[in-house]
Amino acid sequence: MTPYLKLEGIRKDFGSFTALRDIDLGIAKGEFVCFLGPSGCGKTTLLRIIAGLEAQSAGRIELAGRDISVLPPAQRDYGIVFQSYALFPNLTVADNVAYGLVNRKMPRAQVRERVDELLKLVGLPGSQTKYPAQLSGGQQQRIALARALATKPGLLLLDEPLSALDAIVRVHLRQEIRALQRQLGVTTIMVTHDQEEALAVADRIVVMNHGVIEHVGTPLEVYRHPGTPFVADFVGRINVLPARLAEGERVLFGATPFHCPHAGAPGTEVKIYLRPEDVLARPIAPGDNNVFEAQIDKIEFLGSYCLVQVRAAALGEHLLSVVLSLNFLSEQQLEVGARLPLRLLPERMRIFS
Repeated sequence: MTPYLKLEGIRKDFGSFTALRDIDLGIAKGEFVCFLGPSGCGKTTLLRIIAGLEAQSAGRIELAGRDISVLPPAQRDYGIVFQSYALFPNLTVADNVAYGLVNRKMPRAQVRERVDELLKLVGLPGSQTKYPAQLSGGQQQRIALARALATKPGLLLLDEPLSALDAIVRVHLRQEIRALQRQLGVTTIMVTHDQEEALAVADRIVVMNHGVIEHVGTPLEVYRHPGTPFVADFVGRINVLPARLAEGERVLFGATPFHCPHAGAPGTEVKIYLRPEDVLARPIAPGDNNVFEAQIDKIEFLGSYCLVQVRAAALGEHLLSVVLSLNFLSEQQLEVGARLPLRLLPERMRIFS
């Protein structure tokens, strides 16, 4: 299937510094894609290049089969929402939302009808005569979203639209944005450094680092099967354990063998990446492999569950993070210094050299 948005060989140089190199990416029509990565990885620069707000040093951009590589922003058929809302403080809500429609010389009655429709869509009917200063941050971002959607663009670009909001509003608004995107079917790209946000809303996540794409996949693929050590470490919590490959689908932590299928040469030094929730405290049955005894070193209370640090001689005394429910800790009367059996899930152990 031909991608709705296609990036080929995108490169961006700022003098001697290369911010983006060899970016190739295809995004399907109606897809919600998140550019995820740490500050300075190039994700916002890539979004600005798609929008025409920044010129690429090399490469080609195609939207709906049309080459837009050198077109000005006004000819690229997108709406954009910025982190800072970027509303006009001297214009009413209605005038802010209608800004792009008025510039397109749409009849006044149609503009008013479209503004009313959009304000109802974003949950702010009746706010036409208010000014941005009279609205909360979440409401201002809804108005910015309505303005971006006013001209019915083929592409919606979101540049960290929720990062200026407090945690509760952020979670609520990201759910609303996702529901709205599904309702309208508009192809959407959102830039974020918040991994939870990306996992919650995206159809696919593009993980970036140092100007390159490290991994592209569904949230589950990125989380469960990270393509590189950076992705494993950046997306979610992870345990990193030094090990050595052994024969017979085994790895050695120190001198202790654990079952872990691999295709590497015995004796190779590797690192095992394992999520805290993939270390089981129950159920553990007689005859299960990869079972060992550990001692609780620290308990970090996180609400309904706890992040528990354990150490075990079988792992060479390396600290291991385990997710345990608050109920389990209470039932077993576990506290710092207590010992308990644990099991490593072999199918969840990721091996990187």
